[in-house]
Amino acid sequence: MLIKEKSQKLFSEAQNYIPGGVNSPVRAFKAVGGNPLFIDHAKGAYMYDVDGNAYIDMINSWGPMIFGHADEQVLKAVQEAIPSSLSFGAPGAAEVEIAELITDLVPSIEKVRMVNSGTEATMSAIRLARGYTGREKMIKFEGCYHGHGDSFLIAAGSGAITMGEPNSPGVTVGTAKDTLTAPFNDLEAIRTLVNANKDQIAAIILEPVAGNMGCVLPQEGYLEGLRQICDEEGIVLIVDEVMTGFRLAAGGAQEVFNVKADITTLGKIIGGGMPVGAYGGKKEIMDFVSPQGPVYQAGTLSGNPISMAAGLAQLKRIKNDKDLYQRLTEKTQKIADGIAAHLKALNLNYYTSQIGSMYTLFFTENEVHNFEDAKSCDLEKFGKFFNAMLEEGVYLPPSQFETWFISDALTDKEISKIIDAAGKSLKAIH
Repeated sequence: MLIKEKSQKLFSEAQNYIPGGVNSPVRAFKAVGGNPLFIDHAKGAYMYDVDGNAYIDMINSWGPMIFGHADEQVLKAVQEAIPSSLSFGAPGAAEVEIAELITDLVPSIEKVRMVNSGTEATMSAIRLARGYTGREKMIKFEGCYHGHGDSFLIAAGSGAITMGEPNSPGVTVGTAKDTLTAPFNDLEAIRTLVNANKDQIAAIILEPVAGNMGCVLPQEGYLEGLRQICDEEGIVLIVDEVMTGFRLAAGGAQEVFNVKADITTLGKIIGGGMPVGAYGGKKEIMDFVSPQGPVYQAGTLSGNPISMAAGLAQLKRIKNDKDLYQRLTEKTQKIADGIAAHLKALNLNYYTSQIGSMYTLFFTENEVHNFEDAKSCDLEKFGKFFNAMLEEGVYLPPSQFETWFISDALTDKEISKIIDAAGKSLKAIH
């Protein structure tokens, strides 16, 4: 058994001063049982907790650490930027450079505004879409996560044309009435919503590859169908690439699936591990943002010089590394194939999903194409698997509904350990 005394003590202390003892809910391990580990440091493919235990990291700060932890180029850029001050509250040259690089790498983005988080990016994108179209309603998808803005914390209504219901205290019914919800991968549900709310819908927002119900891929023709509906109805298509942006390709999921957004939201990788977000899109839409246009959005620390330095270093490395995504896909495929071999050997029929360096093992025998499918998983069994893998020195996302993120820091040595750990863990829980 792992020694966790220092983590346990810190968690007990944290609960006196921090709600639930953590600063983001999933970290509390409530979905998998047990108490969270407190991390001391991380390097490359590994994280080390305060008790000295080492773990192969399969989260990588929920996506940003695509090259692994403490990447030398990113650290160097941050160290060089620090002496110039941690914040200006005024424009800096790095903001221009990173904006130019983003517009170069993502063809659908002609102008971009830097913000401080993915949540801030999606909130701003929705406001911009409403201001640009003069409409108030939006469509989101069950199981797609766009941060904790009020508009996104809406559960599905009782029918296809019924307005959503707040699923968090503090979200008003007034907010919910402007949010329509549909199942992921269901074009007919979208057509029904659009027809029932003619000329009222400002935007459709989605993750092109869902990452917060596990890794769930769009079915063939789905993204293209959404693009067509938006074009026909004058609806702004917001593609939330906070997770998939620069994770699946230099041009994100839009490059992989050959679909262009009107507005794209970004985060995670573009900060190199620092807090950051961005939203960008067509020039005609982005020119509605203040001070050029009437849609107000501001941020004291937006374009923070340290975040810009980290993000710029990471994006430059991504641009110059022509084999990065092939390597990531190959490493992830090795892990997926290895786990599949164990499942077959144990005569287990679980569902797995993988694209590029995103992967999920679903504890269900059914295919998973939407949130209802994901909710049918055996969550208790996933919790047992998570804890078994932790004992084997592999740190998975502490929820069935979270994607695994693979980093380029993994070598064949770590990949073999992950596959071996999965075999032992699957055998132990059945």
